[in-house]
Amino acid sequence: MTQQSLRNIAIVAHVDHGKTTLVDKFLKQSGSFRERQFVPERVMDNNDLERERGITILSKNTSITYQNTKINIVDTPGHADFGGEVERIVNMVDGVLLLVDAFEGPMPQTRFVLKKALDAGLKPLVVVNKIDRPDCRPHEVLDEILDLFIDLGADESQLDFPVAFASAKAGFAKINLQDASDDMRPLLDLIIREIPAPEGDVDSPLQLFISSIDYDSYLGRIGTGKILNGTISRNQEAILCNISGKQQRVKISTLSAFEGLKKVEMQNCAAGEIVVVSGIEDIAIGDTICSLESVNPVPFVSIDEPTISMNFVVNNSPMAGLEGSYVTSRHLRDRLMRELLANVSLRVEEITPDCFKVSGRGELHLSILIETMRREGYEFAVTRPEVILKNIDGQVCEPMERLFVEVPDEFVGTVIEGVGRRKGELLNMANGAGTLMKLEFLIPARGLIGYRSEFLTDTKGNGILNHIYENYQPFKGELRTRSRGSLVASDSGTAVTYGLHNAQERGTLFIDAGAEVYAGMIVGENARSVDITVNVCKKKHLTNTRASGADDALRLVTPVEMSLEKCLEFIDDDELLEVTPKTLRLRKLILDKGERDKASGSKNKNRVS
Repeated sequence: MTQQSLRNIAIVAHVDHGKTTLVDKFLKQSGSFRERQFVPERVMDNNDLERERGITILSKNTSITYQNTKINIVDTPGHADFGGEVERIVNMVDGVLLLVDAFEGPMPQTRFVLKKALDAGLKPLVVVNKIDRPDCRPHEVLDEILDLFIDLGADESQLDFPVAFASAKAGFAKINLQDASDDMRPLLDLIIREIPAPEGDVDSPLQLFISSIDYDSYLGRIGTGKILNGTISRNQEAILCNISGKQQRVKISTLSAFEGLKKVEMQNCAAGEIVVVSGIEDIAIGDTICSLESVNPVPFVSIDEPTISMNFVVNNSPMAGLEGSYVTSRHLRDRLMRELLANVSLRVEEITPDCFKVSGRGELHLSILIETMRREGYEFAVTRPEVILKNIDGQVCEPMERLFVEVPDEFVGTVIEGVGRRKGELLNMANGAGTLMKLEFLIPARGLIGYRSEFLTDTKGNGILNHIYENYQPFKGELRTRSRGSLVASDSGTAVTYGLHNAQERGTLFIDAGAEVYAGMIVGENARSVDITVNVCKKKHLTNTRASGADDALRLVTPVEMSLEKCLEFIDDDELLEVTPKTLRLRKLILDKGERDKASGSKNKNRVS
């Protein structure tokens, strides 16, 4: 039995190929907004970080009604680090709308999201987007998409995919390039015609599979999922089955469905609908809500394992507790455990009461968590990101990434040399558009830590870099990616111009005059490969012939502004990043210089022996 007046689709694509913009146009042209209502661009990216960075981080649900058919839409992230958001929603939809840029063609994440969709048996509908670009090549891109389908082992029915051409930004779609169109109706007609209606028997016992978890301070945990069979009602009693096999009796306090950007309370909903339920304290992603008379849980789709980890530790610097609202180990532990409820790709392991090993898909995955926590008032410190090694058949193996680079031909030699230093192996080189060259490498994931900023410097900002997890391979040997040491403050106090002027002759500064520092805090990067201590608080001694205003003649170079990503790329194994709601501070793990020298001597002695 199918629900003919219902369609459930997910929009998947590589980052920046236009998913969220397309959803904007669907919502606007379907009448989801009032005529004079102000609607911001990328309305689905309602998280502050998403709007600032211009990327989608979390999968989100919405719906539109077109020709008496309700279309539930899931907008998914395009970045590889948030692939778990794509993996967890495959049970929620019956088809995917694969969006591909008419100039760039299939990109690394296009391959990843399409493979997940094909493996789940979902019906694909291809949309070649941005056909209004002057340099677009829609027919060539369509051939590349077909090659990708074949390469991923698509079956006969999947290879016969429907195609539409669109400009999400301009708000139109067409089935043939020569057609005239000024809206999205041709694409919406194609969705209703080609995407199968959800299957499920409304008369069978209830099966509701939970694919997403949110949290509300009033309602508690909120679960979103698709009703696979049966019907569900408000205040209904049911059985909650989690992925470990545990079962408990629960009551559905509230029941809602999506209408546009709103959640509308419902009295009951039937098979095929995507719903939101609350009132269940222990609900988690992968759980199944079943009827009392028939308990039949749904198997959970396996999620790819994390490849990068870092330690989150309680801040113990001299400035600890001055800027954060949540600073204790209990606060840190509770927040990380709460993150596990919704972030299916994340893993948290308690090493000590004050230290937690947090593992994720990549640097961006973990940096978004760090930035979110600091904006919520948390204060803590983190270690350098490191890859997760595995023992496979008695051999130590490490995660490998497939790296895709697009650069002007004048930078090809520099990029190959830079990736080679990081144990990268060139697999393929091809001509791109104009003077661009496309390079493909296989590189250890640890070789990519800190490489993005180096890459942008090497290519003078003209290169494009993408990467995606490949597999685990035998360890490639020691790798030294940082060639310069740190400038470490020798004294605590306020940085002054005279002390900074002396320090800047040794390297590059990260702080300006007036910044509060403490002994052991990193204030810059040394021009050489070793760490040196500098006294940035040192003031010029006054004499009878030297005026107190003599410092005015000193000129300081503008310090380098260290973003969160730059800090994570910079820190070494013996360093920490102190994170507070107001400040990011780099510091040595051991603050006292004498203790650091002893530890360094012991380390070198152990190496020699």
